[in-house]
Amino acid sequence: MKKFRKVLDGLTTSSPGGTIGTPSCGSAAGTPTAAPTPKEIDVQETLISENFQLCKTVRHGFPYQPTALAFDPVQKILAIGSRSGGVRILGRPGVDCYCQHESGAAVLQLQFLINEGALVTACADDTLHLWNLRQRRPAVLHSLKFNRERITFCHLPFQSKWLYVGTERGNTHIVNIESFILSGYVIMWNKAIELSTKTHPGPVVHLSDSPKDEGKLLVGFESGTIVQWDLRAKKADFRIYYDEAIHSVSWHHEGKTFMCSHSDGSLTLWNLRNTSKPFQVTFPHGKIQKDGRKESCKPILKVEYKTSRSSEPFVIFSGGLSYDKAGRRPTLTIMHGKAITVLEMDHPIVEFMVLCETPYNNEVQDPYAVVVLLEKDLIVVDLTQSNFPVFENPYPMDVHESPVTCTAYFADCPPDIIPILYSIGAKHKKTGYSQKEWPVSGGSWTLGSHTYPEIIITGHADGSVKFWDASAFTLQMLYKLKTSKVFEKPKAGEGRAAELVEEDPFAVQMVSWCPQSRIFCVVGISAHIILYRFSKYDANTQIVSLEVRLQCDSEDIITPSENENNPCFAEPGSHSPQPHHQHPLSPGSRTPEGAKDSIPCLKVKDRVVRVPPGYQSELVIQLLWVDGEPPQQITSLDINSAYGLLAFGNLNGLAVVDYLQKTVLLCISTLDLYGATDPYQRLTRSPRRNRQSTSEFCMRGLSNFYSDSKKRIRTSYQSLTELTDNQQSTDMDRSKSPTSESRENSFSRSRSSSVSSIDRDTKEAVTTLQFGESYGRKNDVLPGPCLWVGTSLGVVLLIPMSIPIDHEERMEDSVTVGPSGAVQMLKGSVLRFAFLDCSGALIQGPYEVWRDQNAPEDSDRPRRRKLVHFSPSSSQDACGEGHLTVVCSERQAKVFLMPSQSCLFVHNITESSFVLRADVVSVCNSVCLACFCANGHVMMLSLPSLRPLMDVNYLPLTDMRIARTFYFTNGGQALYLSSPTEIQRITYTQEMCDNLQEMLGELFTPIETPEAQNRGFLKGFFGGNTQTFDREELFGEAAAGKASRSLAQHIPGQGGVEGMKVAAGGAVGELARARIALDERGQRLGELEERTALMMTSAETFSKHAHELMLKCKDKKWYQF
Repeated sequence: MKKFRKVLDGLTTSSPGGTIGTPSCGSAAGTPTAAPTPKEIDVQETLISENFQLCKTVRHGFPYQPTALAFDPVQKILAIGSRSGGVRILGRPGVDCYCQHESGAAVLQLQFLINEGALVTACADDTLHLWNLRQRRPAVLHSLKFNRERITFCHLPFQSKWLYVGTERGNTHIVNIESFILSGYVIMWNKAIELSTKTHPGPVVHLSDSPKDEGKLLVGFESGTIVQWDLRAKKADFRIYYDEAIHSVSWHHEGKTFMCSHSDGSLTLWNLRNTSKPFQVTFPHGKIQKDGRKESCKPILKVEYKTSRSSEPFVIFSGGLSYDKAGRRPTLTIMHGKAITVLEMDHPIVEFMVLCETPYNNEVQDPYAVVVLLEKDLIVVDLTQSNFPVFENPYPMDVHESPVTCTAYFADCPPDIIPILYSIGAKHKKTGYSQKEWPVSGGSWTLGSHTYPEIIITGHADGSVKFWDASAFTLQMLYKLKTSKVFEKPKAGEGRAAELVEEDPFAVQMVSWCPQSRIFCVVGISAHIILYRFSKYDANTQIVSLEVRLQCDSEDIITPSENENNPCFAEPGSHSPQPHHQHPLSPGSRTPEGAKDSIPCLKVKDRVVRVPPGYQSELVIQLLWVDGEPPQQITSLDINSAYGLLAFGNLNGLAVVDYLQKTVLLCISTLDLYGATDPYQRLTRSPRRNRQSTSEFCMRGLSNFYSDSKKRIRTSYQSLTELTDNQQSTDMDRSKSPTSESRENSFSRSRSSSVSSIDRDTKEAVTTLQFGESYGRKNDVLPGPCLWVGTSLGVVLLIPMSIPIDHEERMEDSVTVGPSGAVQMLKGSVLRFAFLDCSGALIQGPYEVWRDQNAPEDSDRPRRRKLVHFSPSSSQDACGEGHLTVVCSERQAKVFLMPSQSCLFVHNITESSFVLRADVVSVCNSVCLACFCANGHVMMLSLPSLRPLMDVNYLPLTDMRIARTFYFTNGGQALYLSSPTEIQRITYTQEMCDNLQEMLGELFTPIETPEAQNRGFLKGFFGGNTQTFDREELFGEAAAGKASRSLAQHIPGQGGVEGMKVAAGGAVGELARARIALDERGQRLGELEERTALMMTSAETFSKHAHELMLKCKDKKWYQF
C-alpha cells in the first residue's frame, strides 16, 4: 500500500514531460516529472511484488513432432512422447498434462507401469526416466544414463518390477524399476546367437516374454534373427535366422505361435513346434505379377496379432503397400478373418496401439479399439463395428488444421456468449463418428472454484478463424468462421494481384473482437479488413465493399501547383469511396497503366449470398494497388461499436471508416497528420527506392513460416531475431520488410536523437490505434470521442471526433474527424494505449449493446441502438475532471494526465532489447502493465506509478511464432504458440499459482487390478504355471551380482519442495493401494474358501458315486457288461 503524488518537492528532470515534440526524460522506474498540473492526483496502489509469480498452467493442441505412444489399459490414460523431449498424458476431457525432459532429448519409447501410477520414458540421449503420475504435476523420481550403449527397445512385463532394455550392440540389460539400478544379469548378443554365426545380429528391435512362460524371453534382432532365451537356464531354447529384416513381433495369447513383420512387406507366422521355417508367409498387399513374381512392397513397420472370443483374430499393421502405387496415402490395414480393410490416413503413421479388454498377455485379448498416432493428428478406430468408424476426439487436436497466424485471449467474457457460439457451431459438426464413449477415460477432473468464461480466438493461414472455450483450463472449439467465403476464388494468373499472392491469400494477420457488442473484425494479409456482425438467424445479404487508396507516393509531389491539383492524401471527409467497388481515381491512376493497377488484391462477391446463423459479413475494406505497387500490409486496427467507427493504419498512413454509413471519413498519410507539429521536421523524399523489395515481400504467404524451417520468413517481424543479437543490421536487411524499416528507425533514434538519423526514411507506420473518451485539446472542458494514434517512431497523436448522438442523425449526418496536432514522444514504436480515471481504475471503452439485426421486427419496440459509455468524469466525483493515459512503446512507458497532456510518470522498460507485447490488464482487483520483451523477460509494472512489480527471464525469443502470438489477458493469464501445433497457457499471479493444483486433473485414480481368468483345475495343474517364476531370484544382486558402474549412471530425481509433493502424493497413493490390496486379499481368501468347500463337496460326491458303481457291478460276469 503506497500513495503516489503527482508533484514531489525537490524532484525535477532535465526535460519537463509533456512538451510538444520533446521526449520526456527520466530513467528510473516511476520517475515523476515536475510539469505543472491543475490538481493533485491521489492513487491508492494495492499491487505488490508478492502478488506475482510466473508459471506454466496447461498446454493445448496436438504434440508437435510426436515419436512414441503408450496406453495403460487399467487406468485408461494415454501418453505421447515428442522429438523435443515433451510428454503429453491424456485422460478424460479435462485431464491433460504436459511434462518436459530437462535434456530436451527425443522420446524413443514409453512404458506404463500398468495401474501403478508411473511411467518409464526412454530418450535419445540413452537415458531412462521414471515419472511419478500420482500427483497433478508429474515429476522424475529416478533416471539411469547408459554410457557405453545406445537404447533401442524396452519391455516391461505386466506386474513386474524388472525392465528389459535392448541396445544397439545387441545386448539385453535388466533394470530394477523400484531402485532404478542395473542388474548384473545380462543377455550378451554373442551368447544369444550360435558361435558359428559370423555376422553381428544387429540392434535389438523387439523384447517380449512368452505368454506361456514368463521365464522365456523372445529377443528380436534387426537382421532377422529371433532368439527365445531361457532366463532360468541362461541359454537359448531356439534360434531363427530369417532373410528379411524384422520390424516387430506379436504373440498369440496362447504362447504357441507369434507373428513377425518384415522389411519386404511380408508377415510371417511361426510355430514353436517347428522353428526351422515359418508356418505361414503372406504379402497382404503384394499381388502376383504377369511374370509370376510378387510385387515389391514397402516395409510393414508394426504388426499386432490379437485374438477375440466372439470372432476371428485381428491382424493389424501399418505399411506394406506396393511401391508401384505412388502417391497413395499412409495406411493402416485391419485383417479380420478373410476381410481386409485398408484405412487411409491424412498424415504418416508414427505409431499405433491396439486397446484390449485385458492387461494379461496370456488371455484372449478381445481388442476394441486402435489408437493411431499420426504426424499431425491422433485418431482412435472402433474395432467393435464392422465399418470401423472413428471416435470423435474430445481433445483440441486440430488447432493446427491450418497454421495459426495470430491469437487473441479474452478472460471474464459475458456469460451468455459461450452457449450461443456453441449452439451455432454445433450445427456444423461432422457426423459418422462411433456412438461409443471415448475409450481414453482415465483420471479425474472437477470444475474448480476459480473459473470464469474465457475465450481464445485463433486466426489461420487459410483465412479461417476459430473461437475456443478456454474456461477452467480446458479448450473446446465453439465456432469456426471462414473469411474466404466473402471473396471469389482467385484464379491462377488472374491479374497483378495473383502474381504475389500465390498461397494463403486469405491468411489472418490480426483480429479485433468486442464481446459486448459481438462485433468482430478480421485483418487479412491481402490488405483487407472484414467486419462481421453476429446473428442467430440466417439471412440473404449483399456484401458492401469499400476500396481505399492509401499509398504514399512522394515522387509525384514536384511543384506546389501540382501538389494542389494532385494531393497525395485527401482532406478529412473528402475521400469517400462508394460501396460496390466504385471509387474516384486520382489523376495519376487515369493513365492506361495506372488504371490497370488500381485494383484490390481480392475480388469480393458482388451477388446476394445466403449466410447461415453466426458471424455474417457486413463490410469489406480493401487497399488498392497503386502504379504497380501492392498495398502495404495493415499494421494496426481498432473498432468501436458505440461510435460506429473503424480505424486502421499501415506503413503509409491512417484511414478512418464509418461502418454504419459505409463511408471513408479520413484517409491521410502519417506526415499529414502532424501538420506543422512534425517533431522531426522531415523533408518529403521518395519512398520508392525499395519498390522491388516491398513488392516482393509484402504479400508473401504466412504458412511458409510454419511449414519449412529452410524457407525465409516474409512477415512484419522479419528482423526481430537479428535485432535481439545485433542491432547494427545492414540496410539490405532493413529493406526486406516494410515494418522492419520502422523498427530500425526506432532503434537508430534511440541511439542518436539527431534529426539526420530519421531523415533517411520518410515512411512511418501506424503501429497502434485506440478509440476512447478523452480530451482532444488542452483547453477542452468535457471529454469526447477521440482516436489515439501511435507510430513506429514513438510519436503519439490525438484525433478528436464529433459524432452525432441521436440515432437518426447518426445514420444520416457525417462524422467530423480532424487531427488536433497534439504530439507526445516515446522511445521505440508505440504498442499500447489505456485509460485510467484519477483513482487508478481502468476506464472501459464505450460500446453498443448487441442487438440481432436479423430478428423479426417488433412494431411496439422499434429497433434502436443502445450505447454504454464509461466517461472519465462520471466515474470520479471526488477527483473532478480529467483522466490518465497509459502509453507503452518498445522501450518506454509513460503516464499522461489529460487534458493538460503533462507526463506524470515515465519508466524505461529496457535498453538492450525491446517490448514485443504490452497490455494493461486487470488483476487482483487492480490494474497493471504487462510486458513481454524479445529477450524473454516478462515484466509487470504498477499503474499509474510504473513501479516494477515483477521481472522474470521466462522465455528467450527463439521463434517468431512466439512474437506473433503472445497475448496477455485479465485475471493473471497469458498464452502463446509454443510450437506450430500447441498453445501454451501461463499465469503471472501468485493466487493462480497457489490454486493450480486444485484446477488440474488427477492422472491416477485408485482402481482394482482386474483378476486373471480362472485357467481351470486340470489346466493349472498340468500346464505351465507362470506364477512359479521368481525374477528376484534371477536378477537380484544376490544371484546376478552388481552391474559395471561404467555401464550406466543412476541420477536421483528432483528434490526440494517438488520431492516433498511427490512423497506426499506417494503416501496417499500407498494408503489407497494398501486398502485395495487388503480388500483384494480378503476377497481372494473368501473365494479360496468357497473353492475348497466346492472341491470337498465334489470329492465326496465322486466317492459316493464310485462306491455305488462298485456295488452295482460287484457280482456281474465280464460278458454282462
